[in-house]
Amino acid sequence: MQWFRQSGQQRQRRRWLSALGLGFGALMLALGLGWPAPAIATTALHYDELTFPPLGEIEIPEFERYQLDNGLVVYLMEDHELPLVQGSATFSTGSRFEPVGKVGLASILGDAIRLGGTQTHSPDDVNQLLEQRAASVETEVGDTTGSASFNVLTEDLPEVFTLFADVIRNPAFDADRIDFLKNQNRGAIARRNDDPDDITRREFRKLVYGTESPYARTIEYDTLDAISRDDILAFYQASIRPERTILGIVGDFDPEAMKSLIEELFGDWQPAASDAVTFDLPEVAQAQAGVFLVDQPQLTQSSVQIGHLGGQLSSPDHGNMAVLNEVLNGFGGRLFNELRSRQGLAYVVYAFWAPRYDYPGTFIGGGQTSSETTVPFIQAFLSELEKVRTAPVSAAELQFAKDAVLNSFVFNFQSPEQTLSRLIRYEYYDYPSDFVFRFQQDVENATIEGVLRAAQENLKPEQLVTLVVGNEAEIEPPLSALGPDVTVTQIDVSIPEPSA
Repeated sequence: MQWFRQSGQQRQRRRWLSALGLGFGALMLALGLGWPAPAIATTALHYDELTFPPLGEIEIPEFERYQLDNGLVVYLMEDHELPLVQGSATFSTGSRFEPVGKVGLASILGDAIRLGGTQTHSPDDVNQLLEQRAASVETEVGDTTGSASFNVLTEDLPEVFTLFADVIRNPAFDADRIDFLKNQNRGAIARRNDDPDDITRREFRKLVYGTESPYARTIEYDTLDAISRDDILAFYQASIRPERTILGIVGDFDPEAMKSLIEELFGDWQPAASDAVTFDLPEVAQAQAGVFLVDQPQLTQSSVQIGHLGGQLSSPDHGNMAVLNEVLNGFGGRLFNELRSRQGLAYVVYAFWAPRYDYPGTFIGGGQTSSETTVPFIQAFLSELEKVRTAPVSAAELQFAKDAVLNSFVFNFQSPEQTLSRLIRYEYYDYPSDFVFRFQQDVENATIEGVLRAAQENLKPEQLVTLVVGNEAEIEPPLSALGPDVTVTQIDVSIPEPSA
């Protein structure tokens, strides 16, 4: 089967000949003319005298989208730069749909699809087949989506893509591999309090979303022990279905041959008789606000997170808040200049409005500081938040922030696979395909007044969660010094033992 328009051997041979001819010509020129004279040094310009050409227009590479009779959506995007093909399958599932008493089920499913082998290939056979071809096939399930991916040389595409389809459609869920994955998770539970930053991230989400929220739940020994192989199989059948899958292929392939192979391997795929995972998303509301402390006597510094429930990417304030993020963050941002450079309160400090596609994200900030500067750090941080809520940013700050966002925009499209991934993501979450360009326009249209209004509407001091993971005895002044009405709530992060 002709997978690309010229053989890899022909293409490689031409490249070697071209490189050899260039190298030989350069060598003869050097021998004939001798070494060139040193270049005359030019006076370096000050940074504000430098000029740069405007960024070029970003163009989406040509692609084709179509749908199989069973509902599976396919995106094809050719790229013949290298003899490589990459692909992904995106599944409508996620840990937010797993049963409350079986937290960890989705994560184990995501790993077990690949690691557990297939009906025709043992786990070791799958590994060996991929290693022999320097290829990869990976699977995972996250909070809001599941995925499978592959990466292969063009010449090995038929064999690896066939294995990729086999992994998706016919996982064996080897019992030994499932036990291995569960033991891995038990180890992770036992070590989850080793890193104070991990504690801070985990407990902050619980405080904002609530301990029972699917966006903050944690795996425990009991929820892990409640997961059986039958549970994994049932969640697979409800999650991995053709009518809820988006397949994307990018790279060096012949489109007609690729379509034929997709039809051959996925055209007869039918959903399991069981019901699909429900699309009903859990409601989200902020759970708590206030000041909270995780006492860790062994620490010499505090990890701090401050924030509250945020918004979604579809918010009309997305562009203005992205500009505000740049005003606050980075080497030229207010937090860096004030808390790190001027006051010397922290080495790391940040604050971001971090929206999500189809549920509210967070506004989250914080950093690391020494125990004795914990309270001054929090006070200075809150002061900077109040400033951006009550006073407009300067024209220079606005322009600098807009330029930072717009100049980084090109990195959304560094490669065809990155572009294709974005298109698939927008379809998955029901966003318009030109959403990223609408965001670009919103940033370009951002104004001083718009940024101030967005800050006032989206930054809510009364809802702030302030979480400190540190040595309570060494935090002086104590956290109660943050205000006369401040009550510091202690959080117990001890790990529950498994039930008998």
